[in-house]
Amino acid sequence: MQELSAFLDPIFGLSAEPRNLTTVQLSLRGLVILFTALVLVRLGAKRALARKTPFDMVLIVIVGSLLSRSINGNGPLFGTIVCAFVLVLVHRLLAVLAYAWHPLGVAMKGEPRVVIEDGRYVPKTLRQNQITTNDVEEDLRLKGKTDDVGKVRIARVERSGDISFLYKSEK
Repeated sequence: MQELSAFLDPIFGLSAEPRNLTTVQLSLRGLVILFTALVLVRLGAKRALARKTPFDMVLIVIVGSLLSRSINGNGPLFGTIVCAFVLVLVHRLLAVLAYAWHPLGVAMKGEPRVVIEDGRYVPKTLRQNQITTNDVEEDLRLKGKTDDVGKVRIARVERSGDISFLYKSEK
């Protein structure tokens, strides 16, 4: 193990102070982290990047911050990589548990909330989610291709923060 450490130390600057890392060492650390991040994304499944729930966003921010510290030398290169893998695995485990046990899923990801019902705003839900009618109308124009709230049967602020719209059927 000492032989491996002795070999890798000058390449990655494992024992160097952050301010003493060379451009080559920083670049090599960056490459290691790039490939590590790609593996982590694949290991964590696509859900962390696609769903954008608070549960997923927290993981993205923490792992990004953690890995950046290993590039610039403020964190140990291999220690931060191991920590990132542990975080992604725990995230995946929690996602499986949340799938299996609905109350955990609600606690971690929240629940959708109705913001428009039968063409009328639900002020309490708007207030609880700090969403203005202007915010809802913007999404209605962009996603629903209409500006007529009266056409909406129900709209929900989803767990991801996006607003979804279901329209009244034309008779």
